[in-house]
Amino acid sequence: MHISSQFDSGNIEVRDASDPQNIRLAIRPDAGGEFLQWFHFRLHGVRGVPLRLVIENAGACSYAEGWHGYRCAASYDRADWFRIPQTSYDGEQMVIEFTPESDTVWLAYFEPYSQERRLDFLGRCASSPMVRVECIGSSLQGRDLDVLHIGEGPRQIWVQARQHPGESMAEWFMEGFVTRLLDAADPVARELLKLASFHLIPNLNPDGSALGHLRSNAAGVNLNREWHAPTLERSPEVLHAQVAMKQTGADLFLDIHGDETLPYVFIDGGHMLPGYGETNLALQAAFLDNLKRASPDFQTEQGYADDRFTDEMMTLGSKWAAATFGCVSLTLEMPFKDNANAPDPRTGWNGARSQRLGEAFLLPVLAHLQALA
Repeated sequence: MHISSQFDSGNIEVRDASDPQNIRLAIRPDAGGEFLQWFHFRLHGVRGVPLRLVIENAGACSYAEGWHGYRCAASYDRADWFRIPQTSYDGEQMVIEFTPESDTVWLAYFEPYSQERRLDFLGRCASSPMVRVECIGSSLQGRDLDVLHIGEGPRQIWVQARQHPGESMAEWFMEGFVTRLLDAADPVARELLKLASFHLIPNLNPDGSALGHLRSNAAGVNLNREWHAPTLERSPEVLHAQVAMKQTGADLFLDIHGDETLPYVFIDGGHMLPGYGETNLALQAAFLDNLKRASPDFQTEQGYADDRFTDEMMTLGSKWAAATFGCVSLTLEMPFKDNANAPDPRTGWNGARSQRLGEAFLLPVLAHLQALA
């Protein structure tokens, strides 16, 4: 048996793999050591071998309460991902038990979205006459920060994903959103491109994604706490995004994320911001109502308390955008576990469901643009 994680988004430390019934593992922290929870690794030579894997530092993870009710994601071919039912957490350690049906199996916190898939997707988008791909700058380690510009309408829509690299469902969402937007046969997409110009950042934290981080860039910085004062030394990713956004302005801003603990799809809005205004409050409420109609996966009963980010409000991307541009600005959260309102025992919440949610988002965006007209 062999265990490895030296690949894109790989993360695990092997403490002892001599006994298949007591494989001792640990999750490696992000750079700087403040955050840890993402894991992604490969086991080889395990067909038919009963395995018991123990992640010994699960209780020390950033969102340890999120392990309750969580099931590990697994794949034999890196395309079809399923959940392992025998995943348990006792408050200190997480145990994963199963017998692989193939020589090789990949395990991950959530279905990964690879750099190779991103490059392929950008290539397909660039081949469309409707798309202009722009590199707005580089990450700390020199990776490109790409923006897809689509449409020539007067309204300006900004959507970004994966400030937190471990939240790979956000990039699956973006693929679904963009794919439908580029469907020339879709009347919703056609109307959207008449009304607005879209500026889409599929991955704002490519370093953290490649390094197997949960929330940080290569310097260990949480980008979604940098929007008040980003710098080239700490958070160039945010700084470049702000410069690009200020060149166009924004009539709607969407920041796409995942939540480790809550098994629901929900939105954290800008309604708690001073000066958000009655018009934006009404537009935000309409957006949420229209999203509920577009996708039964979305709900408004469960989510964050309004005072969750009181002390760090203006460090957040969506709050900065609302204050800077005076627009409706929303943070979407999807689960790492499953959607408790519509569970799927085999896959939990996964990449395909994130893609479909991205596709569904076009309807409330269209209604929002029509309301602004």
